[in-house]
Amino acid sequence: MRRALFGGALLLAVLSAAAWPQAQQAPAGRQGGAGRGGGAGAQPVQHANGTLTPMALDPGRPWGWATKAYMENPNRKLYNKAKAKLLSGAQVFSFTQSTFNPEQYCQYAPHYDYTWFEMQHSTLRFDQVQSMMAACPLTGATPMIRMPDALEANIQKATDLGVLGIIVPTVDDALEARDAARFSRFPPFGRRSVGGGAASQLWTQPGVNYRATINDNMLVVVMIETQEAVKNALEIASQPGVDVVIIGNADFESFSGFPPNSAGYLDLQTRVRNATYLAGKFWGNANPGFARNNPLAADSRFHLGVPPEK
Repeated sequence: MRRALFGGALLLAVLSAAAWPQAQQAPAGRQGGAGRGGGAGAQPVQHANGTLTPMALDPGRPWGWATKAYMENPNRKLYNKAKAKLLSGAQVFSFTQSTFNPEQYCQYAPHYDYTWFEMQHSTLRFDQVQSMMAACPLTGATPMIRMPDALEANIQKATDLGVLGIIVPTVDDALEARDAARFSRFPPFGRRSVGGGAASQLWTQPGVNYRATINDNMLVVVMIETQEAVKNALEIASQPGVDVVIIGNADFESFSGFPPNSAGYLDLQTRVRNATYLAGKFWGNANPGFARNNPLAADSRFHLGVPPEK
């Protein structure tokens, strides 16, 4: 009896192994079907240069639907203008502030969707960022910091000084993404500690309570830059409180070995794009060149830098 059971199990394993390669070679055109967010009658978008077919969009599940659903009040009027613009379906762009220069910051900030304070690849300090924001508060551009890491201590400093968003580089797994999201928001949704009064003083206005509204106004962006992160893209994007997933294009090329105009590079982009859409978040590219004249340009919403010419 045992021999018969073993023989049956062995046969089943052999048949499963034989079927596995065929399952992995399913036509790319099947991606984005009704069971994967494609919706009835939705047509897959053809990728012009790569080998993967981007998942079709379901009109009932637009980009960022989960970002909006995570808000305590999805109908709240936001003072984070970059987040409001994303939720309206538009692309957002920034300028980079990597040195302590209040005059430069005040000159450029009103003309962009958000300010990318660079703290990963510069010696800019938290107190310097705070001083620049104080020099011309409420300029229009949403103040955001590209963090040196996702440590609680650093995210605490960034949020205490009053930024409305953080950008965390080189996120490889869901745990890093989870930390970025939870350390940047107050309970009950996060574990941000109540700090000093700089942030509250900056954003509290008539009819606006900072503590009651900041969770909805916070914008958490994580950067995917390695092939390990591509494999974990769905888990990364699915973390509650992660609002945007972008590709750090220069490091993406460096870690993958694919040049940006290659099929391999575009296939990796497509995998991250599909995972982010499945998670209901916003997708983007650090390089604003991907916002125009690119097979995935219409879906790329969040960018570092100014939009290129159409």
